Amino acid sequence: MAFTFTFQGIEDPDDHLNNTRHISTLVSKGAAELQITFTTHHTTGIREVVAIKCVLKSSLNKASTENLLTEIELLKNLKHEHIVELKDFIWDSKYIYLVMEYCSGGDLSHFIKSKRALPERIVRKFLQQIALAMQFLHDNNVVHMDLKPQNILLTASSNPSLKIGDFGFAKPMLEGDQMDVMRGSPLYMAPEIICRKSYDARVDLWSIGVILYECLFGRAPFASRSFKELGEKIWDSKPVELPPGVEVSDDCRDLLLKLLQRNPEDRISFEEFFNHPFVDLLHAPSPYCLRNAKDIVSQAVKKDTEGDYKNAVTLYCNALAFFVPAIHYEKDPVKKEALRAKVREYMMRAETLKQLLKPHKSSESVNTLERTISSDGDEKLASMCGDNSPELQAAMKLIEAATKEVEREEFDKALNHYEIALGAIIKLLPSEPKGPRRDLIVQQVKLWMSKAEEIKAYLAIRELKTEDTSKQEEEEDESQTGIMNLCRLQ
Repeated sequence: MAFTFTFQGIEDPDDHLNNTRHISTLVSKGAAELQITFTTHHTTGIREVVAIKCVLKSSLNKASTENLLTEIELLKNLKHEHIVELKDFIWDSKYIYLVMEYCSGGDLSHFIKSKRALPERIVRKFLQQIALAMQFLHDNNVVHMDLKPQNILLTASSNPSLKIGDFGFAKPMLEGDQMDVMRGSPLYMAPEIICRKSYDARVDLWSIGVILYECLFGRAPFASRSFKELGEKIWDSKPVELPPGVEVSDDCRDLLLKLLQRNPEDRISFEEFFNHPFVDLLHAPSPYCLRNAKDIVSQAVKKDTEGDYKNAVTLYCNALAFFVPAIHYEKDPVKKEALRAKVREYMMRAETLKQLLKPHKSSESVNTLERTISSDGDEKLASMCGDNSPELQAAMKLIEAATKEVEREEFDKALNHYEIALGAIIKLLPSEPKGPRRDLIVQQVKLWMSKAEEIKAYLAIRELKTEDTSKQEEEEDESQTGIMNLCRLQ
């Protein structure tokens, strides 16, 4: 990618560089590294805002030079939507310039401070994006080594995405490889780096745990005034405790405590992290969500056409779990609304099928004969219950109550009464003598069990979600970032 730059404020830039590239204005030079934003021009004339990481050559020693070269080499090949892109790199007599993708929303550290703590739903959204980037790095055998909120950038101030940046300490590392050089930022360093001086790729998982903790509670779990105090806190034998008074879901708590295991052998693995229910990468907004949703909804339509309504409803609702993140991933407003309209159509059909699957509906239509047999059998069995069968009489009253509750669509109550009655009658069967009454009890038990299973199946289907929450979630995101922008203005 060719950029055109003009150098101002730098003495005697190399002639060959000046003739081919042009930076508009350079400010605040003099430090070893600077982050500066420029408007640049492609040779095509397209304007683009980028960030320039400026590294003063004279500040580099052997180790920092190696780190910089590794960072450039890695970023040239690591192209992912949640990793800050290296667009180009150039140099002159004094500086090395890394032309980076510009993220206008600042860093995650500033975002957390502006909010004090983040709602769990937004934390989960951010964590999914970090996990997608980490999965890409893991697949490419790269360890970041310096994950912290300051190195995670927001693409915009409104409804942002996260991108991992600053690969200055990153290294290629194969499974089983170990390192013994201290790298990273102490507050986010894994215990094995600080105390054992030997570590592997799992150090990134510890850092993610610290970031997750800070997002949820507004501070790092081992905030300290000195490196010595930090070491003491990290190697305290007590398990990591969550602050009192802050509610988090069971899945979130489980993941956090598994990430913050001091012994790397006890820490959650990368595969376990990617597959953890709180991360749920399968349903994270990505290019694959829409494809998965379309595949599942095609199966739903096929089942619907075949009259297999139970499986059709389940598939429609399973598709929704992919449609919602697909809507979040779509950036074009017109396409986003068109997708929402299509989802509404599918979910309306799912609700229609739910109504068709109600037990009393099927009893009134398809299973009229079965209902008649069951009703006649119930009446006959009730008449055969003498005073010497109080348990059977009580069970039959529960069956009668369940039948009326089904008609009133009180399905939870009906199922409960069917289950209690069946439990009692099945216990009575071994002592029931052979004869017409016993045969009738066996016949009716089969019918009641069938009805109970029908209700249970319907209740499971009834609980399936058909509401597209994408718009509400995006409005909540806008609200949260709006508060952040207000804090910046103040």
